[in-house]
Amino acid sequence: METSYTPVSWDFRETIAEQISKNAEGKVFYFGTDEFISSVTGKITNLKEVDGKGLFIELLPQAEIRIDKIITLFGKPGPGYDEYDSYANACLACTGGYEL
Repeated sequence: METSYTPVSWDFRETIAEQISKNAEGKVFYFGTDEFISSVTGKITNLKEVDGKGLFIELLPQAEIRIDKIITLFGKPGPGYDEYDSYANACLACTGGYEL
């Protein structure tokens, strides 16, 4: 399920640029297909804009992630962190989990 791109703050874009300039490697957690949480480990090589789809980071060895879907980037909260955090704070009884 593809959702529309949500603009991301300049602060986070600067964080990405800093990681590219440092040749930093690490783990990225993000919302992947069908809003499942995915992760990948690698080095960010590029931040690019894809027409009509938004901004993406490219990681080596092989990954491309839309930046508004990033939960954490090398351990630092990303634009998707608040959405992820809301899952953890949701009442399980209210969402059909289990009853107390």
